[in-house]
Amino acid sequence: MTIRVVIADDQAMVRTGFGLILAAEEDIEVVAEAADGAEAVELARRHRPDVVLMDIRMPRLDGLEALRLLTRPGVVDPPRVVVVTTFDDDVYVRRALRGGAYGFLLKDAGPTLLVEAVRAAASGEALISPSITISLLRGLTAEPGPEPGPGADPLSEREREVVALVARGATNAEVAAALTIGVGTVKTHLTNVQRKWGARNRVEIAARAWETGLARRDGPSAGV
Repeated sequence: MTIRVVIADDQAMVRTGFGLILAAEEDIEVVAEAADGAEAVELARRHRPDVVLMDIRMPRLDGLEALRLLTRPGVVDPPRVVVVTTFDDDVYVRRALRGGAYGFLLKDAGPTLLVEAVRAAASGEALISPSITISLLRGLTAEPGPEPGPGADPLSEREREVVALVARGATNAEVAAALTIGVGTVKTHLTNVQRKWGARNRVEIAARAWETGLARRDGPSAGV
C-alpha cells in the first residue's frame, strides 16, 4: 500500500528536498506541498493523506495549531502528523507530542530517519529523533514520582512491562524479544494500554510512563 504524504514547510528548498527523498521510495507518494499551516490543513482535508510532515514555525498558522486542527476530537480519519523542525526546544516538543504528533524529527536527522518516521507513523507507531528521545521524556517530570500501585493503575503486570520498555525507546520487535512474546501480542497490549489510559499513540504512552515513574521500573532490558 502506498503511503500518501503532505509536506508542510515555509521553505521551498526544504519541501523540495523532502520531496526528492520520499519520491525515491516505492511505497511513498507526496500528494501535496504546503507553504504555511493554514494551507497544510486545507490540503490535508482535501487529499486525505496518511502522513503530514509538519514544520513548527510557519506563517498564517504555525505547525502546532495546524496539528491541533488536524487531530482534534471529531476529525474523521485524521492524518498521522510527524513534526520536522530545526528547533529542539522542549516546549515545542512537548506541545507537539501532547497535540497528537506521531513523531518529532530535527531537520538534520538525515534521509533514512525521515523515511523511517513516515513509515512508522503510517503503521501507527511513532519515531522521535534519537538525540532528544530519552532526555525529553525524562524531563517530563522534575522529580521521580512513585510508580502507581496495582490498585491505582488499570494496567496488568505484562502491560506495565511493555510500557516500561516502550518508554525507553524499544521498538515492538525489541519489546517482543525482551519479553519472549510475539510482536502481535505487543501490539495488542499497546492497544489495550491506549484504551485504558486514553492515549492517542505510543508517544503519549511513553510520556505518561516517564511522568508516573513506570519507565524507571526494573525489568527486562531491550538494549535501549
